[in-house]
Amino acid sequence: MKPVRLVIFAKAPLAGFAKTRLIPALGQQGAADLARRLLLQTLHEALNSQLGPVELCVTPSAADAVWQTLHLPKAVRLADQGEGDLGARMARAAERFIAAGESVLLLGTDCPQLDAVQLQQAALALQDTEAVLVPAFDGGYVLLGLNRFDSSVFSGIAWSTNRVMDETMGRLKQLEWRVKTRPALHDIDEPSDLKWLPTFAAPDTL
Repeated sequence: MKPVRLVIFAKAPLAGFAKTRLIPALGQQGAADLARRLLLQTLHEALNSQLGPVELCVTPSAADAVWQTLHLPKAVRLADQGEGDLGARMARAAERFIAAGESVLLLGTDCPQLDAVQLQQAALALQDTEAVLVPAFDGGYVLLGLNRFDSSVFSGIAWSTNRVMDETMGRLKQLEWRVKTRPALHDIDEPSDLKWLPTFAAPDTL
């Protein structure tokens, strides 16, 4: 089995910068507080999965002082997301680790249902396939696992729309890669998604 690298993409949980679509429901600071809780929970689950090294790809830069205020687990490596759209940033990370002989699990911090068991199951599915996807109910995906790299998987995708999953599946089929799809999970992006929050992240506990 190839080594597995978990790569988590996150914005700094700053008011007016993170989870902005939730501001109408939670206010700027409330949305930022939720982003912080989701970030820390995602890191906790990634480390608990014990699948391999965990890298947090961040914006703004990993050198920004905000990251020092969050008291992130010491086992987590920080890296810059860099320039470009989400596809370009994910592609750089995926290519870097796959070229080094690793498998990658790419994920964000918006899905509290994506726990250690879900991550382990995704990694297991990736053992005998080129790609694994965990769809989101909103038409995107909450995890993409890869054993191979091709830039077409990431380029020209209509990010932040309900077409992301379908467009990505179309690219994978064009490549004739074997793909496994896991059951869909709920992202927390819009006020209507807040009902899917577990107790640890509910607004009244922030």
